[in-house]
Amino acid sequence: MTAKITFFPLGNADTTRIDLANGQTVLVDCANMRCADDDTDCRCDLPVLLRQALKDTNRDDYDVVCFSHLDTDHVKGATDFFWFRHASKYQGGDRIKMNEMWVPAAVITEDGLDGDARVIRQEARYRLEKGEGIKVFSRPARLHDFLADRGLTVADRAHCIVDAGQLVPGFSKAGGAKAEFFVHSPFAWRVNDREVEDRNQDSIVFQVTFDEGGNETYAIFGSDVDYDTLSKIVQTTKKHGREDRLLWDILKLFRHCSYLSLGPDRGADETIAVPDVKWLFETQSRDGCIVVSPSYPIPAKGTTEDKDVQPPHRQAANHHRRVVDDKAGDFKVTMESPNTASPKPLEVEITSRGTRLSVVAPTMIGTITSTAARAG
Repeated sequence: MTAKITFFPLGNADTTRIDLANGQTVLVDCANMRCADDDTDCRCDLPVLLRQALKDTNRDDYDVVCFSHLDTDHVKGATDFFWFRHASKYQGGDRIKMNEMWVPAAVITEDGLDGDARVIRQEARYRLEKGEGIKVFSRPARLHDFLADRGLTVADRAHCIVDAGQLVPGFSKAGGAKAEFFVHSPFAWRVNDREVEDRNQDSIVFQVTFDEGGNETYAIFGSDVDYDTLSKIVQTTKKHGREDRLLWDILKLFRHCSYLSLGPDRGADETIAVPDVKWLFETQSRDGCIVVSPSYPIPAKGTTEDKDVQPPHRQAANHHRRVVDDKAGDFKVTMESPNTASPKPLEVEITSRGTRLSVVAPTMIGTITSTAARAG
């Protein structure tokens, strides 16, 4: 069995499934955005697809569910889909279990939440208090305070905490998973002493390294961080001489193809990336790289959508297309693949020769197109 990454067409929203070589499955975010009462809504029926994939492997659980942050476009519908340990009202039926949750510290410490975000926060707090079934990324002052209020210390829950610059325990390139997860963000120093949690800038950023037949393939997941946070990640990584931790063959694009993941100005035809982000995209991308934009279709120049403040932005897409063209790679948009009328999940298979990009049929079994993206 080889690893694969599946991206789902959900509009400007994120859900990605990582299937590892040993059968372990990591779900990164879960946002059911489709309007069931709208026959014209071509976003996928996410719960149906996820349940079918689990049924095909005789499972009712994920090894890991990572909530990169609590914005609606990353968590919508989670309350109806998952089995939550902290309250019986969220158990039973065909709910899907989470063997382990990954959350940024802001999920634990944020106040004033409601809906799906509040339920996820309560579950994360419950698991952290119990000391099992959770990994919390970073340890800001407010996390210390949260634990102290419950008679606990960070040392008591050290086995549940992963800091930036560390590997997530339980995964190894040399083990059955043939993969490791390296954490880039959030930074504990940056979220200290703040009254309001910034969900986007305190969200989880990580690199996955896959080892298939001695060939390493790299993927970066960056949720909704902006160019300033990306610049800090680059600077910190360089400071520690770990540039290899920012290599990438596959990049799940930041902020739904917003220009703000590249620089402060949208630009006329192409967004100009600030120096550190330029290095990340142009130097650290490898031949045959794949950029996936979890977004609505890229607007055409001069259209009403092209003037919208919300992503996706044509100018940012032009930047990404140029980068992948220079590396003989692919730029894919979830709501455009294979076409805008009927988008389907995108699948990237990790092979001993590199990556293979496919569009997955509705049953999640076959493929309707397949192209080799990189041979390494």
